[in-house]
Amino acid sequence: MQLSRSDLSRALKHMEAGEWQAAHEIVQRDEESPLACWAHGIVHIMEGDLPNARYWYAQAKRAFPAKPAAPHEIEALKASIK
Repeated sequence: MQLSRSDLSRALKHMEAGEWQAAHEIVQRDEESPLACWAHGIVHIMEGDLPNARYWYAQAKRAFPAKPAAPHEIEALKASIK
């Protein structure tokens, strides 16, 4: 199921609040779209599970950042869905 912009925005709000579990519940429903896969990767950066984060970045066809920082990635994702 592809997430709507509304779903992604809701997940982003959870990420910005540090609520990675709530964001994960939303983004894991879409394992196909690049934006949802990227968001899924960011959630795993927040969690501290970098191997899983790398997997989701690969699914999103995005380079994994050399120094993964969730706040920077969240801002970049937010800019991508506007």
